[in-house]
Amino acid sequence: MEDVIVVTGPSTLNGSVTVPGAKNSVLKLMAATLLAQGRSTITNVPNIQDVWIMAELLRRLGCAVDYDADAAEVRIDVPAVPGHQADYDLVRAMRASISVLGPLVARCRRAEVALPGGDAIGSRGLDMHRSGLEAMGTSISIDHGYLIASVPDGLRGARHVLDFPSVGATENIMMAATLARGTTVIDNAAREPEITDIARMLCSMGARISGIGTNTLVIEGVERLAPVTHRVVPDRIVAGTWAFAAAITGGNIEVRNADPRALTVVLDKLAQAGCAVETRQDGFTVKGPS
Repeated sequence: MEDVIVVTGPSTLNGSVTVPGAKNSVLKLMAATLLAQGRSTITNVPNIQDVWIMAELLRRLGCAVDYDADAAEVRIDVPAVPGHQADYDLVRAMRASISVLGPLVARCRRAEVALPGGDAIGSRGLDMHRSGLEAMGTSISIDHGYLIASVPDGLRGARHVLDFPSVGATENIMMAATLARGTTVIDNAAREPEITDIARMLCSMGARISGIGTNTLVIEGVERLAPVTHRVVPDRIVAGTWAFAAAITGGNIEVRNADPRALTVVLDKLAQAGCAVETRQDGFTVKGPS
């Protein structure tokens, strides 16, 4: 079967669609459950292959994972002492697997996470993850395609300035810092809505994080976190795609389970371009011009 999509047009798209949870958030939320022993439940989970891969990665780390795709829910039981090695076959299949690095260092005081590119020299994409954890006292080396991290005495708070607002580095450092001794400050932090989603889940687990939604995050470490039930934020990229689909085809699409606050600029520009846009708390409607 060929990987081909054939579209015959022109067509006008009309009707209602429901947006799933954000792909760029759910995988990191699943990794964050490693920070607390016990069962955490994540809802509004999108039915995508990456979720299955992350579920398998967590199982190999000793977690019991029950993913109900029909109910859009994943339940993760984290043991008292998780495993600490993330295998190459899974990290290669999904780069977001690197997000287990921070939680594993925080919980296990060590981690062995395969590099997404294998044993490639100069894995620049992980430099900021590495430097942030090193600032908190972690010893890190690379051996046979694995990033080896160790912090026998536990993490300690530190101030760290990111070279640029990397989403992945912000997430890993923030998650690790929740269980560090003292206060960690992340300057030039990423501010995407998915970062805010993870921070709010961590706060529900008992973390102390201020500056959420800004480019400076302040995390006061706590002794332990507790499992939680958390709903994934709607996928703003999917929601925005449907908004443009209505505009381009001259259609009328109601987008449900979407946060218009995450698409303020997008919806304003569509209105300026001639679309009729109506927003409400849990979605919006876009009617394209003729």
